[in-house]
Amino acid sequence: MIVVDTSVWIDFLRGTDSPERRMLHRLIEDEEEIAVTGIIFAEILQGIREDENFRITRDYLLGFPAYEPGSTFTYLSAARIYRTCRKKGKSIRSTIDCIIAAICLENDFVFLHKDSDFDIIEECAGLKVLHVQD
Repeated sequence: MIVVDTSVWIDFLRGTDSPERRMLHRLIEDEEEIAVTGIIFAEILQGIREDENFRITRDYLLGFPAYEPGSTFTYLSAARIYRTCRKKGKSIRSTIDCIIAAICLENDFVFLHKDSDFDIIEECAGLKVLHVQD
């Protein structure tokens, strides 16, 4: 399963040309198993201004599985991720990113993103990342 981050979905939905958007397009065409988290779902939808675009995007995203924190353990894992990175001299800007990473790690998912915080989490905490070649 490949979880796709908000940063990639925004490029995809706006038609912004980026290597990550092209990768997501290929994954969809190849019918790969793609998912989001509930947090990613909310992040994408909260940025849409027009009601019709909101409804279209909501209905499209509802076609993908959405994963949630499994329990309090997920939040403990997110805190561990943050602390592990800090101990290695790296700062994560968002608790939400740590929660998303914890969900991926708990479920052994691969993550597609274009956010430097996840590069740090990959390096420090072992997040599996789908690397995109330009």
